[in-house]
Amino acid sequence: MVRKLWDGRFSEKTNQNVEAFTSSIDIDRHLYAFDIQGSIAHCKMLAHVGIISQEDASTLIEGLIRVRQNIEKGQYKFDDSLEDIHMHVESWLLQEVGKTAHKLHTARSRNDQVALDLRLYLRHETLEIINLLIRLRQTLVELAQKYIHVVFPGYTHLQRAQPVLFSHHLMAYYEMFTRDMERFADGLKRTNIMPLGSAALAGTTYPIDRDYTAKLLNFPKVSSNSIDSVSDRDFTMEFLSGASICMVHLSRISEEMVLWSSAEFGFIEISDAFTTGSSIMPQKKNPDVAELVRGKTGRVFGDLFAMLTVMKSLPMAYNRDMQEDKEPLFDSVNTLKACTHIYINMLPNIKIKQDTMEDATKTGFLNATDFADYLVTKGVAFRQAHEIVGKAVQYALGLKKELHQLSLKELKSFSSLVSEDIFSYLSVEKMIDRRNSYGGTSQKMVMNAIEHACNQIEMDKKKFHELA
Repeated sequence: MVRKLWDGRFSEKTNQNVEAFTSSIDIDRHLYAFDIQGSIAHCKMLAHVGIISQEDASTLIEGLIRVRQNIEKGQYKFDDSLEDIHMHVESWLLQEVGKTAHKLHTARSRNDQVALDLRLYLRHETLEIINLLIRLRQTLVELAQKYIHVVFPGYTHLQRAQPVLFSHHLMAYYEMFTRDMERFADGLKRTNIMPLGSAALAGTTYPIDRDYTAKLLNFPKVSSNSIDSVSDRDFTMEFLSGASICMVHLSRISEEMVLWSSAEFGFIEISDAFTTGSSIMPQKKNPDVAELVRGKTGRVFGDLFAMLTVMKSLPMAYNRDMQEDKEPLFDSVNTLKACTHIYINMLPNIKIKQDTMEDATKTGFLNATDFADYLVTKGVAFRQAHEIVGKAVQYALGLKKELHQLSLKELKSFSSLVSEDIFSYLSVEKMIDRRNSYGGTSQKMVMNAIEHACNQIEMDKKKFHELA
């Protein structure tokens, strides 16, 4: 039986059921590299201020490096009796360097140690996710460039509304994922704070140098309150909130992939490499990847609510409830990365059915608003023009025709201001080109948006490459 850190206080051994119940090693073993990274920095700081000798520091650091290498080689066995990754590393370090290992825990607690590990882990993963979002945004921009001339029926209430450029629709997702990236980047400011040195909750009596440790670990800021330092999980909740919003956006594009690839829409065909078949219906080609992304969104929502629930009524400072913070965080990180990565690979392989999209812009009275705008240019108030066009639509419906299929005589029967130029005004190309307001769907505006996006992506690449 391995001796526990607190054995001096207890007269009975821990029940084996309790050991299994309280153990978190199956989850937090994934933090081993960050735990060792933090321990090496802590060790250097202890030597820097003279709490331990340089010789002991060298011994400990060399031992910690061997422990990390042995973990990566799978040479150690994890044990519930050691509870967490911190105690495992210390136990293995004891095997490597002997009793000198006991000096490493000077001036720290597992409370500030796990807070550090989580921040190191989340900083690393957030930067990876930001880089994935940069790649996803670039993928969308490249698709928008490729299909800059393709027209597409824009929708509201899932009803055809007005024609837009398909590239404009794609760039809407670029904007969503840009906001997601910005949220994660902003969250880094509150994640990138060094808590080590707060000890259990009150700080330490040792003459430590927290700024020195922060510099070694590349933290720009040191936490200001030792109680808050060990009890704060705001940064994880903020990340999970950002992850949930990002998954909303991935779910929305997934929903459109499912709809557009159906026979009812027929706008796209998803590559065979990103679809599956049916075990009973030979003809089926199912958009399972998009459906799974849509489904996995619920998992990330659940992770956020799990974390909020864990933290919602905890008195300060550290409570064992907070052991439950890692599973939802790790799950959301892995889920979000997997979903983003799959879209980076899937989107370039989608076949766009340009003719079907264009045909869809010619039915459903998508030019009704433009007819009203036409009358406004002739001096009619918009509300009056709206009523006139509504009557024209009702008339055309009775004939099973579109507005542009009515004769000039028929159109003039609704307003004497209508003249021959109405037919040019109601063409899809003209309707799109006239929407030249900033952020609109005209080709000029979309090309400007693409150019701006390309410049922004290059700036983001440079910025986050420097941070990584």
